[in-house]
Amino acid sequence: MPTSDDERLPPGLALAWGLTAKTGRLGRKPSQSVEGIVEAAVGLADAEGFAALSMPNIAKRVGLTANAVYRYVSSRDELLVLVAETAWGPAPELETGTELETGTDRWRAAAARWTRAMIERCDTHPWLPDLPIRGAPATPNLLRWTEVLLEALTGAGLSTAESLGCALLLDGYARRIASARRDVRNSSAAPVQSAAVAQFLQPLLHEHGYPILAAMMTDNAYDDAIGDDDVDFGLTRILDGIEVLIARRTKGR
Repeated sequence: MPTSDDERLPPGLALAWGLTAKTGRLGRKPSQSVEGIVEAAVGLADAEGFAALSMPNIAKRVGLTANAVYRYVSSRDELLVLVAETAWGPAPELETGTELETGTDRWRAAAARWTRAMIERCDTHPWLPDLPIRGAPATPNLLRWTEVLLEALTGAGLSTAESLGCALLLDGYARRIASARRDVRNSSAAPVQSAAVAQFLQPLLHEHGYPILAAMMTDNAYDDAIGDDDVDFGLTRILDGIEVLIARRTKGR
């Protein structure tokens, strides 16, 4: 059984696996719990964004002093590991639904569902893409997110290395889309599709050599929104590329 007092482990890893580090920092009966501190941090980030996740702010939210928070978590880095684990939550179930049968339909549907689940989780917790990534997943929930996707991709004929590369590609796409949608939602700037902006830009676009964009703006085809159609378009292109790779691998066998 793994030990929880290995000082070489990254902050938060032992706690994420339910192993309490032997620090002795809980000298008297605690008034809070690690879980309570983490839940308060998630609520704070949901309400005020990632930048609000300071130890003093979290302490205030749970009615502790800043120093007292360190009786539960050793550092902000440790807290962020636990916050990420909690906010991402359980991985999506990819083996449900009538569309998951055999062959191409199965892995494509699984990969698409996984990617959309990532985007939806980021819609629920818009600050998730802002969390620092300090390496490969190592906590239970994040590892399960990785495992279920790798299972679908290796089952389609890819090697583990190829599957991990494809997972990284889909992960990056989901995070980027989620970040862009959040930023557009939160932007105070005038939307591109507004009549005033279009009226201002159109003569300039023609004058300075942007004919395609000018035509799109005339047809109201150029705007700020990142809708489901936009997400599906990019995701389909990625899955098409993975399908070519799978076809090459299975053909060579």
